[in-house]
Amino acid sequence: MSRPAEASPGSGPPQPQPLFGGCLSCRFVCGTGLLLAAAWLYQGPRSVMKRGIPPSMGAIAQITFALSERRGG
Repeated sequence: MSRPAEASPGSGPPQPQPLFGGCLSCRFVCGTGLLLAAAWLYQGPRSVMKRGIPPSMGAIAQITFALSERRGG
């Protein structure tokens, strides 16, 4: 019977490569896009409320989601 090959003590499982190679410019573009999307989501209900119309539950949910999107990024 043959023994299985023993791994050297310093080598562990191979490390996975980050998605898109960890490109800093890709992170900047995606982060900026998320911030702009959050601002666009936030401005919809805010413009309605500025006209004096009381917010609906959907508008409140949209504002809450936009604020969490802005802070979560």
